[in-house]
Amino acid sequence: MSLTENIIRADVRLLSAYHVPDASGLIKLDAMENPYTLPADLQQALGQRLAAVALNRYPVPAYAGLKAAIRSQLGVPAGFDVVLGNGSDELISIVSVACAKPGAKVLAPLPGFVMYAMSAQLAGMEFIGVPLKFDLTLDLDAMLTAIRTHRPAITYLAYPNNPTGNLFDPDAILAVLREVGDSGVVIVDEAYQPFAGTTFMPRLSEHDNLIVMRTISKQGLAGIRLGYMSAAPALLAEFDKVRPPYNINVLTEATATFVLEHRDVLDQQALAICNERASLLAALSAIPGIHVFPSAANFILLRIERPGLSGTQVFDRLLAQKVLVKNVGKMHALLENCLRVTVSTPAENALFLAALQSSLNP
Repeated sequence: MSLTENIIRADVRLLSAYHVPDASGLIKLDAMENPYTLPADLQQALGQRLAAVALNRYPVPAYAGLKAAIRSQLGVPAGFDVVLGNGSDELISIVSVACAKPGAKVLAPLPGFVMYAMSAQLAGMEFIGVPLKFDLTLDLDAMLTAIRTHRPAITYLAYPNNPTGNLFDPDAILAVLREVGDSGVVIVDEAYQPFAGTTFMPRLSEHDNLIVMRTISKQGLAGIRLGYMSAAPALLAEFDKVRPPYNINVLTEATATFVLEHRDVLDQQALAICNERASLLAALSAIPGIHVFPSAANFILLRIERPGLSGTQVFDRLLAQKVLVKNVGKMHALLENCLRVTVSTPAENALFLAALQSSLNP
C-alpha cells in the first residue's frame, strides 16, 4: 500500500478538491460576487486604516469590536451574540464538528450548497438529501417525513437557496423548525440576504433550535472571507469552543469594521444589483427556449430548453466568447441543462445577454 493509502481515509481519497476555474481575461459571472468596488475615497481611507494595523500581533481573540459592529449594523436582535468564521464554510464546519455525535445525521434539500454534505462527511456524519419539487420549491411533506425518520442533528435551509435562487415558503421553514424541535438545530443560511428583502434573524427569540448564518462575501467583501452566525446563547457558547483561536485575521477584522461604518455604500450596491436582477430576469424571460427561475439572490438560474442544444453546449459557447457562468447541469437531475449566472453591472449584463443570444443560434 502507498503512504496515502496507509494514512488517508478512504472516503477522503475518493473526494475531489473544490475546483475554482481560472477566470483570467474573462467576464466572471460564475461566483455570485458583487461587481462593485468601494468608492475611491473609501478605498484611500481603508488603506490608511489598514496601514495602522499591528501585523506583528495576534488578533484580539474575542473580536468584541467587530462583533458589536455586526450586531448593530446587520440586524442581530438585542440579547443575541454572533460567532465569526472564515467565511460561512468554516461556520458550517464548526457546527458539524460540534454536533458529530456517533450516529448523528445532517439533512438538507437538494440541489443545495455542496458544503453541507461535504462538511457532514468530513465530520463523520451521514448526509440525507431531500429532493426539491420539479419547480425547485421545497417539498415540505418529504422534508417532514425525512425528519421523522432520521431525526437529524442538523437541518439546513438556504434562504434564498443556492443554486436555485428562490426563497422557500417561510411557513414551511417554521414547520421544519417545529418538527425538529429539541432533537436538532435548523440552520437558515442567509448568504444572499442583502438581495432577498426578508430574514429569519428577528425570529431567533422564538426558536431555541434556530441558527441564522450569513456571510459578508456577497455584500462586496468576498476577498476578506468573513461569515457570522447567531443563535441562542447556550448554542453559541458550545460552537465557540470548537472555533479555532484567532480564526479571523487582523486585516479582515479591520476591513469589515471599517466597511460596516459605511454600510450605506453596501446597501446602495445591493439595491443596484436588485434593479439589474429585475432587468436581467425580464430580458432572459423574453428569449425563446429559455426557462428562467425566480430569484431572490444576486444570481439567476436558467434552463436551456431548445431541441438539440444542451446547457453544456451553451456554456462552452459562452466561454468561447470570454463569458464565464456556472454550469450546474451535473449537480443534480433537477438541474439538467441549467446554467447559473451572477447579476453584474449593466455593461457586463448586456455583454452576457449578447453572448447568450449568439450561443443559442445554430
